[in-house]
Amino acid sequence: MAKQRGTALEPEEKRKLNKQNLSKLGGIFRFLMPYKWAFFLGLVFLLFSSLTLLTFPFVAGKLIDTAQGGDWIVNDVNTIALLLIGILAVQSIFSFFRVWLFALVSERSMRDIRHSLYSRLVRLPMRFFDQRRTGELISRITSDVSQLQDTFSTTLAELFRQVITLVAGVAFLLINTPKLTLFMLGTFPVLVLVAMVFGRFIRRLSKKTQDELAGANVIVEETLQSIATVKSFVGEGFESDRYGKGLGRVVEVALKTAKYRGAFISFIIFALFGGIVGVMWYGASLVASGDMSVGELVSFVLYTTFIGGSIAGLGDIYSQLQKAIGSSERVLEILEEPAESETGQSSDKFLGKIEFDQVSFRYPARPEVEVLKSISMTINPGEKVALAGHSGAGKSTIIQLLLRFYEVEKGAIRVDDRDVKDWYLKSLRSKIGIVPQEVLLFGGSIRENIAYAKPGATEEEIILACKKANAWQFISQFPEGLDTLVGERGIKLSGGQRQRVAIARAILKDPAILILDEATSSLDAESESLVQQALDELMKGRTTLIIAHRLATIRKVDRIYVLSEGKIVEEGSHQELVQEESGFYSNLVKLQFAD
Repeated sequence: MAKQRGTALEPEEKRKLNKQNLSKLGGIFRFLMPYKWAFFLGLVFLLFSSLTLLTFPFVAGKLIDTAQGGDWIVNDVNTIALLLIGILAVQSIFSFFRVWLFALVSERSMRDIRHSLYSRLVRLPMRFFDQRRTGELISRITSDVSQLQDTFSTTLAELFRQVITLVAGVAFLLINTPKLTLFMLGTFPVLVLVAMVFGRFIRRLSKKTQDELAGANVIVEETLQSIATVKSFVGEGFESDRYGKGLGRVVEVALKTAKYRGAFISFIIFALFGGIVGVMWYGASLVASGDMSVGELVSFVLYTTFIGGSIAGLGDIYSQLQKAIGSSERVLEILEEPAESETGQSSDKFLGKIEFDQVSFRYPARPEVEVLKSISMTINPGEKVALAGHSGAGKSTIIQLLLRFYEVEKGAIRVDDRDVKDWYLKSLRSKIGIVPQEVLLFGGSIRENIAYAKPGATEEEIILACKKANAWQFISQFPEGLDTLVGERGIKLSGGQRQRVAIARAILKDPAILILDEATSSLDAESESLVQQALDELMKGRTTLIIAHRLATIRKVDRIYVLSEGKIVEEGSHQELVQEESGFYSNLVKLQFAD
């Protein structure tokens, strides 16, 4: 059966507030430590703000009592009114500093989280990215961190404020109006408990309604995706009936939900207002008997309003904390992923000798397929070697292993007679330049894209690299020259122009080992000629490894390794291999030129 989409509650969104899950949220707190004093000061202002506001109902009650001739520290209603305004003013000042300090802590700590998350992401091995979707990873650094930001800037502050209001409010009531408070505490918790049980039952029914609707929507999705099949089998009537039955189940569950929701709302209105009537009746009785003043009753009503708001707010805070735990779990998952190795040896003298010794490999995401099978080859410094073979033969995998995007399963790869595992990874990759078949440039200027290979390069070095790559002739014609914006993924440049920018970048890097992924395969004749000239310039004096798609471009290399199903089946020069009429390479050449 097709997987249902759009259910009411995504399991990854919510987490129970148990000790184990709260510890995950605690793992994010380490990012708050550099700003702990600002956070602590914010809590102090939060405490003062909440307690100051809680004096308001008490003083408001005294205002009523004083107006009726009661006796208090201040006996003038105007002075008490000014005192109330003063309380609000002081509370506003405390609130300002509380909001500002929590914002300072959350903004800076979230900046640190985003930076740590991004720094970790770009240092993770390729196998991690093979198993994740790009959209999911972007969501971690945007949506999940934004959820955490809301938690640290608002939710935590609100949690503390509501708890302070609830505890301090009940304490004020117990001190000032103990009899009425005990009466309220004896009735309202029962109502809240019944409402919670009832509410949970209705939420389950609401979820079931959405699940049934999601099931009906799956029918629509499957039908529209396979509309040709539906029509060819004359299944329109069958699918309409199936969808109609699905909608019938939706209506059935929705009406059942509406029935219970109506009963729930009626109960809440009756019980809640009945409870309020009961409290007011008891309060009025206490006022009539002289056990309570009118001002104290007013104070009680105001305090009860504050406490009721806190209880209501805690429900939403509980939900926000559940989501925050889910977000912290997903963020910590990346932060705790082991990064690529940062240790190893480097060398000032880099010759560019490459040796594959009985290398076998399977991609972690596809362990059942052996991509390379006991590959052995040696490329001496300065040699130009090509890898030929059908698509999927393992040519690109050899390059990825050389760059150490993946670790070899069996055998060894050595560069300058040193195992690649022993090289300092940045040092190794800094000596390898690559010109890919499909060049994806960054969205900035031509200058930024070329200088990416050497961030401190001078203007003269960049221009020289452009001239060697046959790129300066078109760059100099742009009004902005090197500062011309290439657009997202280099879309504003033609294929040939992008290739020459990539070659200029490789020239500026000045690598000892050069990898060419058939950089001219998708170009027109004129662009191919210019790019080929640039590549000839680039290959001078470098160990060059060419992935060959078009065999006509590799006739001049020193040696060709022919791969088939992960094995080297032939090796030799173009002339040697072509002479083997029944050979694999010779057959490839015939097939290609026959086209």
